Amino acid sequence: MKTDIILAGVGGQGILSIAASLGAAALNENYYLKQAETHGMSQRGGAVVSHLRIADHPIHSDLIPLGAADLILSVEPMESLRYLPHLAPGGSLVTNTIEFKNIPNYPELESTFEELSQKINIIRIDADQIAKDTGNPKASNMVMLGAASPFIAIHDDIIIKGIESIFKAKGDKIVEMNVEAFKAGRTFSTKNK
Repeated sequence: MKTDIILAGVGGQGILSIAASLGAAALNENYYLKQAETHGMSQRGGAVVSHLRIADHPIHSDLIPLGAADLILSVEPMESLRYLPHLAPGGSLVTNTIEFKNIPNYPELESTFEELSQKINIIRIDADQIAKDTGNPKASNMVMLGAASPFIAIHDDIIIKGIESIFKAKGDKIVEMNVEAFKAGRTFSTKNK
């Protein structure tokens, strides 16, 4: 078993919570884990990326080579395009549709995603709306994790345990809300795969 994941987004969108939840899930199963993060100007809406490598055998590098990622999980659509060269043939892209317009002249992306969907497997999800519908508008990152979970070689129950361990210090209600957001994302992705 091996899953190489690029997590991409903008500062404040919860990329590190996604990485921590997946990391906890992997460690709970005694999998090997390597992670590398770049924060940049994350506090000011800058790019954040995390390379997350999970396997049942030793992993020798923190970074995922170009053309080797099994999954790109992006909480911001333009950031997903930035890391597209990392995607392996047959890999999947799971991206939020809600744009974080942190640059002037933010491009129109609809036609780009339409063209890409002819070549690669893409799940596009309005994670912000789904998070609001679950009653936790701050949990769009967990919706995204749920949407990506069918493409990750770790059972969803194990990922849920990882989410529980990451959020348990915040109390049962926060844990429950994040798990519900995860499940809502997973349901969307399963129906739209």
